[in-house]
Amino acid sequence: MSVSDEFDEWAAAGKDRGMEDRHWHTAKHVLARMPVEAGETVLDLGCGSGYAGRALRETKDAGRAYGIDAAPEMAHNAADYTDDPQIGYLIGDFEHLPFETDSIDHCFSMEAFYYASDPHAALAELARVIRPGGTFHCAVNYYEENVHSHEWQSFIDVPMTRWDRSQYRAAFREAGFSVAVQDNIPDREIEIPPASEFPTEDWERREAMVERYREYGTLVTVGVR
Repeated sequence: MSVSDEFDEWAAAGKDRGMEDRHWHTAKHVLARMPVEAGETVLDLGCGSGYAGRALRETKDAGRAYGIDAAPEMAHNAADYTDDPQIGYLIGDFEHLPFETDSIDHCFSMEAFYYASDPHAALAELARVIRPGGTFHCAVNYYEENVHSHEWQSFIDVPMTRWDRSQYRAAFREAGFSVAVQDNIPDREIEIPPASEFPTEDWERREAMVERYREYGTLVTVGVR
């Protein structure tokens, strides 16, 4: 199954809003620290329901916000969720971005980059479209150090790239980005039950759930063009 087919099914089933709810816990912290200035152009890579572009318009006064997704239904749904004429949603893959060179000020991506069929080509394409001095904020929960994410591939029918922290840094630099920051943002909003309530449907041990959400959380790599 292709990425577009997989996520078309998710969008048709209304799962795009569910993804937004799950990701927002840590995504909002990444968005808040993006150095977006009024009037700048932003891109959401793998936009899903389009929440990031809407948030950057509302909180940072971004001038133009674009979201791109490989799944047509995701992009169509995202367009239906806003009437802001300064937000646009496009259908396409990460390796062939429909933007002019140096035309994007900042790019955000949450839980999407690892679906790129060629992540190195995707980074090279981002380095082309992001202007010098612009940033790429890449946030993922599926990465090597997060051992609790390793089983996710078995639940999804499309290939996923599972890099570790050093592989992200090396790939960013190879593409022409300077790595300004790489850190973990814990999810402090997921409620963790007391030890007496374990095992739960999803967790055998409370310690594992604490590790997943409070220690590993979301890996964020920030590249500066």
